[in-house]
Amino acid sequence: MLFVLSPAKRLDFAEAPTDVPTTRHRFEDDVRSLSVTARRQTQAELRRLMGISDDLAKLNQQRFKAFDPASDEGLQAVLAFAGDVYQGLDARSLSGADLNWAQDRLRILSGLYGLLRPLDRIQPYRLEMGTRLKTRRGAGLYDFWGDRISKQLNADAEGHADPTLINLASQEYFGAVDARALKLPVVTCHFRESAKNGGGETRIISFFAKKARGAMARFAVENRIERADGLKDFAVDGYAFDKAGSTNSDWIFIR
Repeated sequence: MLFVLSPAKRLDFAEAPTDVPTTRHRFEDDVRSLSVTARRQTQAELRRLMGISDDLAKLNQQRFKAFDPASDEGLQAVLAFAGDVYQGLDARSLSGADLNWAQDRLRILSGLYGLLRPLDRIQPYRLEMGTRLKTRRGAGLYDFWGDRISKQLNADAEGHADPTLINLASQEYFGAVDARALKLPVVTCHFRESAKNGGGETRIISFFAKKARGAMARFAVENRIERADGLKDFAVDGYAFDKAGSTNSDWIFIR
């Protein structure tokens, strides 16, 4: 069983524990090509492409100019991202054994790196998967990555007791997984909040849903869950599996 998460816009490059190993990202030629294209963008072009402020555009232009895809420097991906999902995961409090287990089962989709393992080193960057950055492969990053991510997921699931892919990513990022090339069954998890009036209505609140995605990944890591059905026992922060509202491919958790 594999899990996929989205990355985060916020980064935390505070020093990592010294006993946590690092690995090298696996799409070096693709990352090099993409980083060269990004480096050529002006500050104004980055601002327009990413829909960000002048200050953020300047920061990201500086990051791309300093980016070295062959560098051995950087921080483990699962420790470097610091958004809502990663608050729920809280990877810095996981044990070394937990992180090693996660290395074989947790994946992070990335606009720049394609598909990351938890311990893959990354450098500071921002490049959303939906960015329409033109490359020699097409009009945006979905075209750039094509079927590469799906093929890597297929390979990563080989030998697993249950080859199911658990989708804990956003629509924007999971859109980079080519459904035609993917050979794995997919289960997408949804986290909903009950209405305060007790009328049985539920809704998705983005912050809580993102945090719950990270918490589910942590639940799987700490409990060494090898098969998808084990996730139905997820009860962190008051969530419970809604059997009646779920289908084979879409699992609902409500609190």
